[in-house]
Amino acid sequence: MPRTRLNLDIPLEFLSILTQDGLVDEDLEPDVPGELLLKLYRFMVLGRRFDERMLQLQRQGRIGTFAPIKGQEAAQLGAVAALEPRDWMVPCFRETAAQLWRGTPMESILLYFGGYDEGGRIPDGQKDLPVAIPVASQLLHAVGLAWGAKYRGTDEVAMTFFGDGATSEGDFHEALNFAAVYQTPTVFVCQNNQWAISIPRSKQTRSRTLAQKALAYEMPGIQVDGNDVLAVYVAAREAVERARSGGGPTLIECVTYRMAMHTTADDPTRYRSEEEVLQWARKDPLVRFEKYLTDRGLLSPEKIQEVASDTDAAIQEAVRRYEELAKTLGDPLQMFDHHFEELPPNLREQKEELKRLLAAEREEASHA
Repeated sequence: MPRTRLNLDIPLEFLSILTQDGLVDEDLEPDVPGELLLKLYRFMVLGRRFDERMLQLQRQGRIGTFAPIKGQEAAQLGAVAALEPRDWMVPCFRETAAQLWRGTPMESILLYFGGYDEGGRIPDGQKDLPVAIPVASQLLHAVGLAWGAKYRGTDEVAMTFFGDGATSEGDFHEALNFAAVYQTPTVFVCQNNQWAISIPRSKQTRSRTLAQKALAYEMPGIQVDGNDVLAVYVAAREAVERARSGGGPTLIECVTYRMAMHTTADDPTRYRSEEEVLQWARKDPLVRFEKYLTDRGLLSPEKIQEVASDTDAAIQEAVRRYEELAKTLGDPLQMFDHHFEELPPNLREQKEELKRLLAAEREEASHA
């Protein structure tokens, strides 16, 4: 029996609509209402400036470690803007802009990174999951939500975000396999920011793209310019519509760059060059979108300044609310609540011991 070639239809596309300088390919330019374009711009500005403010707060010791998003605003917002409120958004730990778009208050995000679990509570009626720290674990949750929606016969879609490093995890492959076999309405959004902490993409996989990993599971895959919010939105809208109509899952690879550190506990200068960072800075998603909107007549220098001022004022008010809320939270004794209907003897003993220690500390402080 001679060897024969298998003729597999495995198309793969790269999508880019805005150039690095903000010029648009008119043949590919989507018909997006001006109101939505301006909303995307406002949230990109909010994501960027809130990220910068959180870095200041972390360096001042007012919040703990967090994962900055600078440079990845378009990849998050272009994707999440394609969802409806009835859909599910399943983040990893670097989706601050997407969380803000979906309605999570800034003070809740600050509370979470300030060490208060209360900040992880999702607002009522908001169909999102909390952030997931274990890499790629949230992909399985998203597929489960999508499978549940299909089982119940709703038209809900589940979108999940993850980084390039997550594609090296077994959970990634299990999630894609299940989603493809059962044709769940799942949209997988990979933010390929080139680095999994200090490991470059080239040392994670021999695949020329991450999008092509979809082909092994017989699902559509597409690679987009992740710094082009229009391209991300178009790809995500197509994927969401496909999923909602029963067409199954899609993998979107957003080629972008992590402009800052992996987390505030990381020093990226130890493993990447300043030249590389500057090269990607010239592809800044916010700058190119601002240029596009200005050319469209939707932005002016005055409007840009107004958005920045309003954003800064909103962030400052959120910081104030966070610090006021933090004063009312943080009773260590609460760690014993909500786990058991009735505390077992060993935990009752520990709770009483902690209560005595805290009382002794307060007594000592009052006499200091």
